[in-house]
Amino acid sequence: MLRATYIHIPRIGNALERSLWEQGALQWQAVIEEPDRWQVPLESRRMLLHGVEASVKAYSEGDYVYFADHLPSGERWRAYPEFKGKIAYLDIETDGSTFVTVIGVYDGFQVYHFVAGDNMQEFPEFIARYPMIVTFNGIHFDLPMIARNFPSLFMDQIHVDLCPTLRTLGLRGGLKKIEYQLGIHRDPDVDGMDGWAAVRLWRAYQGGSRNALETLLQYNKEDIVNLEPLMQYAYRRLKTRSGYPAG
Repeated sequence: MLRATYIHIPRIGNALERSLWEQGALQWQAVIEEPDRWQVPLESRRMLLHGVEASVKAYSEGDYVYFADHLPSGERWRAYPEFKGKIAYLDIETDGSTFVTVIGVYDGFQVYHFVAGDNMQEFPEFIARYPMIVTFNGIHFDLPMIARNFPSLFMDQIHVDLCPTLRTLGLRGGLKKIEYQLGIHRDPDVDGMDGWAAVRLWRAYQGGSRNALETLLQYNKEDIVNLEPLMQYAYRRLKTRSGYPAG
């Protein structure tokens, strides 16, 4: 879908993008190969060709920052298939204030945890491996908290926040409520837990309970692993709604 996207190019809106698809410009390469074929307003024609050439170059060079900078925030879901396998599904826990106690990352294959007082300092180098990040309410919570705890860390990845993304599809409420609506189930050992329970578990761990940390990490694991099917659901629905031809 990313390589069929044109709305990140100046003067190309949703209507013109759909028109290009209807004319057969289903990939950037089609525009490059036949630049004069497409019925595009004269003032947009040069912008289209320049934007497509820049997009092809950025994609071939793995320059994800170009797409993070140019894709509208509500359209970054389009990058999902191209970066699948290089996505960090991310969620944090705190002590109830601004101190990050746990950062969890799931890359579609393995779960990684970074714990305060243990290996938290490894997180900045680790997260730099990933060109795309998926969160739930990360715009307002996770990423600002990470920035507060890592002032020198600059996160320039393509970021999809599933909270506003799913809201556009009529799914409102917290992560667990949406999971329930879509039939996504959690491990019974942590089902029903919330953020304040995570705070209490951290305090118990600080008091010497190793079991409390294990439960906290299991709770966080459910948060990050369940982001993947939510991302897949959002991608399928939004692609259909975009008007891109099926097939």
